[in-house]
Amino acid sequence: MKIIVTGGCGFIGSEFLRFNSSDPNLEFLNIDSLTYAADIESLSSISSNSNYNFIHLDIIDYEGLNEVFRKFIPDKVIHFAAESHVDNSILNSDQFINTNILGTHNILKAIRNLSEKKDVHLHHISTDEVFGDLGKYDEPFSEKTPYNPSSPYSSTKAASDHLVRAWGRTFDIKYTISNCSNNYGPYQHAEKLIPTIIRKAIKGDQIPIYGDGSQIRDWLYVTDHIKAINSIIFNQKSMMQTFCIGGNNEIKNIDLCNIILEKLSKKYNKDKDFYKKHITYVDDRPGHDTRYAINNKKINELLDWYPCESFETGIEKTVNWYIEGKL
Repeated sequence: MKIIVTGGCGFIGSEFLRFNSSDPNLEFLNIDSLTYAADIESLSSISSNSNYNFIHLDIIDYEGLNEVFRKFIPDKVIHFAAESHVDNSILNSDQFINTNILGTHNILKAIRNLSEKKDVHLHHISTDEVFGDLGKYDEPFSEKTPYNPSSPYSSTKAASDHLVRAWGRTFDIKYTISNCSNNYGPYQHAEKLIPTIIRKAIKGDQIPIYGDGSQIRDWLYVTDHIKAINSIIFNQKSMMQTFCIGGNNEIKNIDLCNIILEKLSKKYNKDKDFYKKHITYVDDRPGHDTRYAINNKKINELLDWYPCESFETGIEKTVNWYIEGKL
């Protein structure tokens, strides 16, 4: 089976490739533009594999993308490539419009061009942020939740979701979509919340927490996410459907920060509250969503996927990875 992976040098895409590359029945072509958030070294363990190849290409380059698709003729396309940092989308939305909307459009066109040669399956990785946010007592997001994006980032992901479904209906392109909660784990870019807390604490820098830190997020360990994606893309029962993927770990941002700092204090033989003095509350982010939570019932029942990592086991692995020189 021939699989194109877009954004395979990113956090989640690289985990997908590392996790699956040992399967000799799969051939991978990784397309990545190598933006600041990409890390080609994260794939050094598989770079010499005979079933793995890499092309440095931006999905905004339609002609280049179409040529790659035409030559490789994939069975599946796993579309991770995206600009994903909310703060950056507020400061400059242009790149988010280009990559997340126009880039996805280019992928859909390239797949459509192959329709006479190959029945290609596109799996589009999206986010729970397309649903907006939840009140304290609201039911978690599900596949039936209306879209209500709050940020430039989430609005571009919502647009790309709609494009995929529209191309599926209009042009009969095979697709699946997954909307996941906040991922964490090894190899995550330093700008994200958990790596930022760990890095700044160890360096003795101020740890910025938006507002009062009461925002709630559901945390999904990245390897659990990959297992969920695999359960979707390799199962015919999932075709032309959307799946919500969450970790069953709703935690306030400030509580998340305190958990990590207490773990660091223990690992470095410090007083329990040693690192907490670095917490600094800063002005809240514009349009900051209050709460995310996901109902996993559909993927649980239809595909028998459940998260393996508790937050306790997942954050332990993550903290250990970062303090072992990966900061």
